[in-house]
Amino acid sequence: MRPTAPLILVTVLTAGALTACGGGSGSDPDTIKVAYNRSTDNKIRFKDTYLESVKKQFEKANPGKKVELIPIQAPDNDYATKAQQMMRSPKTAPDVVYEDTFRINSDIKAGYLRPLDEYLNKWDAWDQFVDTAKSAAKAEDGKTYGVPDGTDTRGLWFNKKIFADAGLPADWRPENWAEVLDAARTVKREVPDAIPLNVYTGKAPGEAAVMQGFEMLLYGTGADPLYDPASKKWVAGNEGFTDALDFVRTVYSEKLGPDVSDALDPNIGTRVATEFFPEGKLAISLDGSWMGQNWINKGPKEWPEWSTELAQTPMPTQNGQAPGSVSMSGGWAWSIPQKSKNPELAFEFIKTQQTKENAVEWDVVGAQIAVRKDVAADPRYLKSMPGIDFFTKLVEVTNYRPALPVYPQVSSAIGEAMESVTTGDSSAAEAAKAYDEQLKTIAEGAVVEK
Repeated sequence: MRPTAPLILVTVLTAGALTACGGGSGSDPDTIKVAYNRSTDNKIRFKDTYLESVKKQFEKANPGKKVELIPIQAPDNDYATKAQQMMRSPKTAPDVVYEDTFRINSDIKAGYLRPLDEYLNKWDAWDQFVDTAKSAAKAEDGKTYGVPDGTDTRGLWFNKKIFADAGLPADWRPENWAEVLDAARTVKREVPDAIPLNVYTGKAPGEAAVMQGFEMLLYGTGADPLYDPASKKWVAGNEGFTDALDFVRTVYSEKLGPDVSDALDPNIGTRVATEFFPEGKLAISLDGSWMGQNWINKGPKEWPEWSTELAQTPMPTQNGQAPGSVSMSGGWAWSIPQKSKNPELAFEFIKTQQTKENAVEWDVVGAQIAVRKDVAADPRYLKSMPGIDFFTKLVEVTNYRPALPVYPQVSSAIGEAMESVTTGDSSAAEAAKAYDEQLKTIAEGAVVEK
């Protein structure tokens, strides 16, 4: 979660990552280097454990070949910047890199990634991937630059005990934005010690704020509210854009959300998952399908009661207009940098990750929504977590971000607009106008009014 503005890199990088900057992918033809993001919460290590297992399988199946895992422990924006720095030179480029799919096109345009079609065309398992997942890693040139390992959906999580104390129903299903805010106001009045509603916001949380905060609102205002595919132009900050910002402004101006200083912390997502929800401090959060991974399988916060204390409900559209609810989907993919010296061996590692057994394992431990047909039908996946059916069904109403090279810049501009209304520095209209000015520069005139 997501910006081309200069960033101050988090210095909590692993020794492996620092070593990689000196060695480079070409230093040993029998070793491939795999760069990935490690959680900033030191208790969250399911991804590391999974990759260690894949590494052992790969090395056993390929005698004499080695895998060096390079975890980069940093917030998502800083992880992306670090990975991009590494990919700029053959001396530091990893052989495999974990990419947020919304960044793929910008990294392709920068020349960081290589197309994988020559490998995918010979790989039988590629037919198991659903088309929407394949398109997430496809560039404007029609070539595919990554193998996705899962997706996600988003909705409203709520605490049933706090709802009961506030006199709100256990089967809560708001029909519009007004009903979401009304429930939050009721919690504020009846359970004053609780945080009524978390909506991710601001610049520091990056794409976590833009995608599952702002765009979960924006895509509930009408069709193609951010980018118009017919005209191939970005949509200026119109009424829907302003209304979405005003929702965020209302949450924080009425003190329905976390303290502003907490909301603008880059680690707010970790606090929601390991503190606010498990400790009964938060009533509602606009959040993702993966939340359960924090509380099961020896996650960072063991919380056996979560499946009975929390419930999920769809995020409604602004006025309850069709289709009635909204979701956003994203995901990550494994890519091969353009300057990798071992692309064939790198793809063999990706294939090892994507045996059916490993794909099921990852979707279970990572609380992912499956992107493979065989995984989606697997009994272990189907029984992996309470709520998996709810979040899988949201795929029917989900939306995907524009997979265009300038999207990270657009995202950064949205994050700035959100922050300005959160802090009270701007009204929604003023923030939308400032966004328009940035958009015109970013899109070089490719902007349309809707």
